[in-house]
Amino acid sequence: MKLVEHFKQGLNSPICLTWELTYACNLSCVHCLSSSGRRDPRELSTAECKAVIDELQRMQVFYVNIGGGEPTVRADFWELVEYAVDHQVGVKFSTNGVKLTPERARWLAATDYVDVQISLDGATAEVNDYVRGPGSYDTAIRAMRNLKDAGFRDFKLSVVMTRHNVGQLDEFKAIADTYGAQLRITRLRPSGRGADTWDELHPTAEQQLQLYDWLIANGEKVLTGDSFFHLNALGSDPLPGLNLCGAGRVVCLIDPVGDVYACPFAIHEEFLAGNVRDEGGFAGVWNTSELFERLRGPQAGGACTSCSAYDACQGGCMAAKFFTGLPLDGPDPECVKGHGELALAGVSGAPRSHIDHSHRKTRQSRKTSKVPVSIGFGPPEGSVRPDRACDTSPLAGFQPGR
Repeated sequence: MKLVEHFKQGLNSPICLTWELTYACNLSCVHCLSSSGRRDPRELSTAECKAVIDELQRMQVFYVNIGGGEPTVRADFWELVEYAVDHQVGVKFSTNGVKLTPERARWLAATDYVDVQISLDGATAEVNDYVRGPGSYDTAIRAMRNLKDAGFRDFKLSVVMTRHNVGQLDEFKAIADTYGAQLRITRLRPSGRGADTWDELHPTAEQQLQLYDWLIANGEKVLTGDSFFHLNALGSDPLPGLNLCGAGRVVCLIDPVGDVYACPFAIHEEFLAGNVRDEGGFAGVWNTSELFERLRGPQAGGACTSCSAYDACQGGCMAAKFFTGLPLDGPDPECVKGHGELALAGVSGAPRSHIDHSHRKTRQSRKTSKVPVSIGFGPPEGSVRPDRACDTSPLAGFQPGR
């Protein structure tokens, strides 16, 4: 059986577990997936977070990707990082850098099993601050300088690709090299506040080709996860990473109030599998959720299966389809063959997340709809898990039957 087939059936624990510790954030990024800004008073307590970490240790989840909001603004954030590391759960956390002082950078450099991901969405302040807010470029650069000065090597510089920064890829790589970081680029999704700015920010068809060509030339030194497998239809050379939607199979999200979603990019009732406060905890959700069982079953590719590029792109991103109003067995909205553009022409509305903790109301640039979208899928099969986190290919270290 091919490795990807094992992933389709689901694993005993997630490879790529994202945990948003808080919706609180000092910024109001216009493409924020979780519409973060204000803290939710129902967020998990310190004791509840530690209980989740204990559970992850029992499940042998070796790494957790912590985000938000801005996770470092939680008063107990560093305590939770220490607790996770002491319980054999490594931590990679994403931050805008606001709390990464020289002292904290030195602490991080001396702490094993911790990685840091600094968010920057423009190689210049003009481009970055348009998306992330005034002063955010300088904050991120200062945090990277502090990490470098502390001797922290190979932290991640994380960039969400937009039509304003695709032309800056070489500059991003130069910034990463300057501070001893590794560049990580991810795809813009129309989720959260990203739904309001999708039409304005997502790369054009010409830029998608530009991005593909750049990744073919530089991909071995750049992390992408599974962000761009929809671009594989552009050529015979596959991009590094998992050519598969891992939602509910190898990927999931725990949000600040303990809700578990199939995908970090799909915070919506349709993809809500349960809550860690429920009986059985996180393991119960991962192992017995009806939603996850359906996602781990055979998937219908719809009309996409007749396309010559289907094996290369697998129909694209579930979240990108859902939040643009396309059916899950339809084409990706950024389908490089143009099928997504044609399908979008017939869309009159799109679902929106029920979660919004924004500091202020944001504009809506697209028509939205509360009409539920069916996601019918089929039953799970168990499998073993790989032994490495998803900051490189999720296939790394995987041995069938282990």
